[in-house]
Parts: sequence; C-alpha cells; structure tokens
Amino acid sequence: MSEFLRSWLTLVLFGGLAVVVVGTFLGLASLVRPRRDTPEKTINYESGVDPQGDMWSQSNIRYYVFALMFVLFDVEAVFIFPWAARLETYGVFGLVEMAIFIFILALGLFYAWRKGLLRWV
Repeated sequence: MSEFLRSWLTLVLFGGLAVVVVGTFLGLASLVRPRRDTPEKTINYESGVDPQGDMWSQSNIRYYVFALMFVLFDVEAVFIFPWAARLETYGVFGLVEMAIFIFILALGLFYAWRKGLLRWV
C-alpha cells in the first residue's frame, strides 16, 4: 500500500472512530437522562423574560442585512490575515490577487452604502 493511501486510510479510520464515539455517547446520554416533560419546559424562553402576548412580532429586514454584512466583512479578515502573515512568499502575484479581492469587497461595500443599507435607523 502506498504512503498516500495509508494516510487516507488513517484519516478514514479516525473519522469513523469519531463518529462511533460521538454516537455512543449520544446514545448513552439518551438512555440515562431524566424524561420529565412539564408545560414550563415547552414554552419559549428569551433572555430570562417570560413570554407575553402572541409571540409574534415583525422585525425590520435592515437589521438582518446589517448583520449579514458584518459577517461578510468579518470573514474577509479571515482571508487577509494568513495572506499578510506570508506576504513575502506570495510576492507580486499574491499582492495583485489580494488587491483584486479587496477591490471586489470594496465594490460590495460601496453598493450597500449607495443603497442605504448601512444606515442604522
């Protein structure tokens, strides 16, 4: 067996072992946990406040868009940090590629700004 296949076999064996261990622990936990359902356990719970009213309220979509844009630009940092740590190995090609990446993200930010999505009302 080649070294390449041996390394993949090791990966598959450890992955299978992880699945078996997790399944075993979840199965054991379901057998030993107490099952006492009460009406209090089935109600919605939000930040320590008891629910009141009909439990439905309409939220402005702007908050979700703002959060999604935060996640998008936060993930950008995940890509930029390793590039900045190894900049000298990538050379000019890496610099040009990252400039293109940042330019595309800046276009998206400019588009969102022009559409008024960044206003916090």
